[in-house]
Parts: sequence; C-alpha cells; structure tokens
Amino acid sequence: MHTVILVLVEVLIVIGLSRLVGLAFKSIKQPLVIGEMIAGIMIGPSLLGLVSPQLSTTLFPPETIPFLNLLSQVGLIFFMFLIGLELNPKYLSNQLKVAVFTSHFSVLVPFSLGILLALLLYPLVSNASVSFTAFALFLGAAMSITAFPVLARIITENNLQGTRLGTLALTCAAVDDVTTWCLLAVAIAVARTGNIIGALPIVVESLVYIGFMLTVGRLFLQRLSAYYRRTGRLNQIVLAWIYLAVVASALITELIGIHLIFGAFLLGAIMPKNADLVRELAIKTEDFVLIFLLPIFFAYSGLRTEIGLLNRPELWLLCAVVLLVAIAGKYIGTYVAARFSGINKREASALGWLMNTRGLTELIVLNIGLELGVISPLLFTMLVIMALVTTFMTSPLLEWTYPKKLIKLDLVEAEPEENTGLDIDASHQTYINPYRILVPVANPNTQKGLVQLATAIALNYRQPAIVNPLSLIELEEDYGFENTPEEANRLIIQHRQQLEDLISTLEPPTTQPFVHPIVQISSNVARETAQIAKIEQADLILVGWHRPAFSNNRLGGRVGQILSIVPVDVAVFVDRGGDRLESLLVPYSANIHDDLALTLALRLLINRDTCMLRVLQVFPEHQIQDELSYELHAMIEQLPKSVRDRINIKIIHAPDPLQAVVTASEGVDLTIAGTSRAWGIERQTLGRYTDELAIQCRSSLLITRRYSHLTSHLTSALSEPITKDPIVKN
Repeated sequence: MHTVILVLVEVLIVIGLSRLVGLAFKSIKQPLVIGEMIAGIMIGPSLLGLVSPQLSTTLFPPETIPFLNLLSQVGLIFFMFLIGLELNPKYLSNQLKVAVFTSHFSVLVPFSLGILLALLLYPLVSNASVSFTAFALFLGAAMSITAFPVLARIITENNLQGTRLGTLALTCAAVDDVTTWCLLAVAIAVARTGNIIGALPIVVESLVYIGFMLTVGRLFLQRLSAYYRRTGRLNQIVLAWIYLAVVASALITELIGIHLIFGAFLLGAIMPKNADLVRELAIKTEDFVLIFLLPIFFAYSGLRTEIGLLNRPELWLLCAVVLLVAIAGKYIGTYVAARFSGINKREASALGWLMNTRGLTELIVLNIGLELGVISPLLFTMLVIMALVTTFMTSPLLEWTYPKKLIKLDLVEAEPEENTGLDIDASHQTYINPYRILVPVANPNTQKGLVQLATAIALNYRQPAIVNPLSLIELEEDYGFENTPEEANRLIIQHRQQLEDLISTLEPPTTQPFVHPIVQISSNVARETAQIAKIEQADLILVGWHRPAFSNNRLGGRVGQILSIVPVDVAVFVDRGGDRLESLLVPYSANIHDDLALTLALRLLINRDTCMLRVLQVFPEHQIQDELSYELHAMIEQLPKSVRDRINIKIIHAPDPLQAVVTASEGVDLTIAGTSRAWGIERQTLGRYTDELAIQCRSSLLITRRYSHLTSHLTSALSEPITKDPIVKN
C-alpha cells in the first residue's frame, strides 16, 4: 500500500509540474511538448537529484519506477494509436511525387550520416555486447525522425495548412513517418536477434501481420464504420471493442519481436477515416492519454536522463557533433531534394526546418533503444538534448525564414479580392490603401452591434474603406485532435460561415460588400491580433468588452492585453443595446486619447447626415480651461458648414468630472471617451486599466486609446467625394 500511495503522489507531482512548465513554454511560442519534456528532466537526476539527492530518492525510489514504466507504456500504446488514427490519407494526395522524393531523401541523408557517426561513437559510448549493426541502425533512425504530431501543431498554429508549404510539409512528414517506423522496426529486430540474418523471420512475420491487418482487419473495421454511420454515435460497447483491438494489436507486434507501439500505430492507421467517427474516437481517447499518461512517460524518460554524465568537455563536444549531424542531415537532405523538385529557396529552407522537428516521437525511439540496451545512458542523454534543441528551434527559425506576412501570398486557394467600395483610377492614387478597421469578434451571435458600429465609422462615399471582422480560434491542447490541419480547416470554415451569416444581417445592405472576414488559428489572441493589424495595415482596432473569468474589470483579460500591446489605435465598445447613432457625446480633457475619441466622433458625423455631436469639457472650480488641440481645432475648421452646425461644444464646472459625464450620457446614443484619469479609465502598473466609466455610463460607450499621431482617421474623409453613389444612406 505504501508503494501505491507513493506512486499516486508521484503522479500528482508529474502532472502538475508538466502542465506548469508546458504553459510557461507556450507563453514563449514553443510547443507544449518541450515544456513537458523539460518537466520530466527536472524531476530526474539532472536537476532534482543534483540539487537534493535525498528528496529525489524519497519521492522517486527505485521500487516505484516499474509502476511508472507500466503507465507510460500504456500511454504510448494509445498515443501511437492516436497518431495512426489522425494520419489522414488526404495528406498523401498533395504533391505526392515531390513529397515522396523529398521525404525519402530527407530520411536517406540523415540516416547515412547517422551510420557514419556511429563509426565515431561506437567505440566511445557503446560496448561489445551491442552489435555495431544494431547500434548504427538505431542511430540512423534517431537522426531521421520527424515528429508528425508536433509538426502538424506548428503548421496549424502558424496557419500554414492552406499553403503550398504546409500541405507539402504534412505530406512529407506522413511519408517520413511510415518510412522511419519501418526502419525502426528493422533496427529493433536486428537488436533483438543480433544480426540482419536472424532478423529476417521477424521481418517476414511483421509483413504477414501487416497484410492480415490491411485485409481482414480493415474489413472488420469497415463494418464498425458502417455501424457508426447507422447509429451516429460511438457507444461504450463499440469503444471497448476498439480498445481491445488496440491492445491486442500491440501485444501481437510485441510477440512478433518488434515493439508494441507498432501494433497500436498500425490499427490506428487502417481505421476507416470517417470524419465523425475519427473525431469522436480521438476526442474520447486523447484527454486521458495526453493529460494523465503521457506526462508519466516524460517523467519516466526524465528519470533516465542524466545530464551530469556529460562531465567532460570532450563529451559536450561529442554532444555538439550529434546535434550538428542531426540538424544538418535533416535540413540539407530536405533542402536539396526540395530545390531539385523545383521549390523556391525560401519554401525549401522553411521545409527543412519543419522536418527537423523531432519532439515526442524521438523520445519514444530513444526509450526503445535504451530498453534494448542498444544505446547507453550517456548517448541517450545526448540524443534527448538533440531532440529538445531541434524541436525548440523549429518555430523561431520558421518565423525567420517564412514570416507571417508571406503566408497570405502563398494560399493554395486565393482569397477573394477585397472590395474597398470605390473604383480608384490614376487621378486618385492617394487612396490605394483604404481606411481599415479590424474587429475581433469573439461571439458572432452577440456582437452584431460591434460590426455595425465599425461600418458606421469606416464607410462613406469619400474614401475607400474595409471592415475586417476577425475570428481567432484559440487551440488549447498541444497535440490534441483539434490541432490536426483537417480539423483546424473544419473549424475555420465553421467560424467563417458564422461571420458571413453575421455580415448578411448588417444594415443597410449596401455596406455588406465592404466587410471581409478574417479567420485564423491562434495560440495567443492578443499577440496574433497585433500581428494581423500590422500585416493588414489597420488604422483602428475595434474590440468588444468582456468580463474576464477571474476579474470584474471590463477592460481586463484579452481586452486589456490588446489595449496594452497592439501598435495601432484601439477602441473598446461597451454595447448597452440600441441601434441608433443619432446623438454622440465626447467628454474632452485635452489628451491624445481624447483627441482620438473626438476624431472618431467627427468621422461618424461626416458619415451620417442626421448625427449630432456634443463635446463636453468638464473643469473643477477655478481651473483654467483647456482648449481643443491645435490639430483638431484646424480639422474642425475644415469641416463643411453642414457638419460644423451639428457640433455643440459645452463647458461646465463640476467637482467630480466622472459623475458629470455619467449624467450627460443619460440622453445620448453613444459616448466616446479617451483613456483618462478624469473619466476613471487610466492605465495602471503592469498595463491594467481601470473601468469606472465603463461601469457607470448610461449609454453605449466607446473607449479610445491612441497609439500614434501618424494615423489619420479624418483627413481622407474630408476629401472630395470620389463616387457619386453613397455607401451609407441615412
């Protein structure tokens, strides 16, 4: 009982630490798997054992290790089943000839370099009980691995699944997976028999079993798929039979003499790819596997990783050589093959970095090698470091080689050309870049007012303009089913349709052609919003407020992050309901944020002939009255008389400016206020904003934060009309 309690305590530590460290690495744009691998190393002899050997022995005594091994092996069986399940044949339908050539060459080069490296390492880090053939085959396979699940996540997260690069990388990785697992199976067979001749019976038995599964096994699974189509759900009895088949297939390949992971992978790969069946089966299986079992595998691997074994400079030099061979072999093999196939330099280079992703798949291979005694603990540690470094470097090198601004230009299916609302000829060259508002939409069902306000601000008959409703799909899990490119595409189509439905309800209908949705996958909504605003050259970000889960502050959470970090003017809309925009109130305290508030109000005034504006300046008793900024005063003077006549500037004295504004907001449709201490909206330490006016204001409220004086929201709107047909009719 004492051992069972200790194992449960270990599981608590492992799961908690892996999540914490994983989330820390996600915050720096790294895959969760990197953090989980490092969390496993932290509880092993490399950190905890080094800092506090007694505590390490107390928490992770030798008698508990077999239990962790058992749990990790179960986790590996079902994880490999999930990998096979999510290996969609569609990946093999895109640029197949190019992908097969590139993938095989990207395996051949590192595999060959790995065998050459074995000549150097075998006498230094191996022993006579291990045959050189087995050692060289294992090292070659370790150099050749590409982690398909992690690569798929990186492609999805960078919205590459619709690009030539993304589809080619997925196809290459799928072919690579099949090839390297076959090489690994041969390496295991050789390791267990001692030579290639002795491994032939195992290879033959494996081929017979694969043939059986592709015929009889697939026939049985097709009947299961037909049953699912009739019933429309995956009940517990059917799920139990599938899990029994997974374990049985794993057991058969273990008895054949390769490894249990191959049987699980094979069953997943031959499962009928009915989209609904695969989705439901994956979702029902993956949570327990990814949250509970896989972190235990990382911990088990970490307990066997001892960085302290690299205790001499020459050993660190050997580790650097291993790392260099792994990176160069995979990158050069991929780059050369891709260039030979006619792919341009930038895409070939990006493909080389993507194929260098090793992650969890590499760790699985290394643990098999260590269990069989083919690689020593010292080489195991070197190769774990190699797996971490090659996975860690993929995202930054991909961003450097293939920046996000190029992704839009590389879409396989080009997006429809944006309608700016105006036909621009040579006499109007100054309006090539339209006025653009980016509108992050969290819930299309409740944020029609937000998009409607954006069209009211943006669209007129003087200046070309575009409104971009933005839907960012944040994927929570790192290698869950929703991160597969096929599932990501399904979510993108679903969210795009929701935005299209929202756009179809906008009034007047003449505004709808100028509203163009943007839908993307994101790992960080605020950061991605800032990047898109920069790429699309947005003039304004208009965002709706929300109450964060752990705070009552209406300007907290993601809204607060957007206010704090995006390099664009921002306005936050607090919608109190109502469609009218006939009366506007701008409390003005002569700061740059109030300047933006007044500028947007004037733009609305120009766009809507029936709109009235009241500018309210509130001063405490005996305070010198501030004037409008020179820039805005000059701008107002340029307004047509019909617009100036609808502006009322009112000056009052009151002991509490905030309450004066709240009272004045009683009878208006929209109050527009800059972030200012006077209105109870100011930036505090760590970028947080107070939200007093957002709470008390009686009308709908637009809170503005100005980023740059260079952005002009009004100048172009004052130009002569360049079309006779108004976009917005009042």
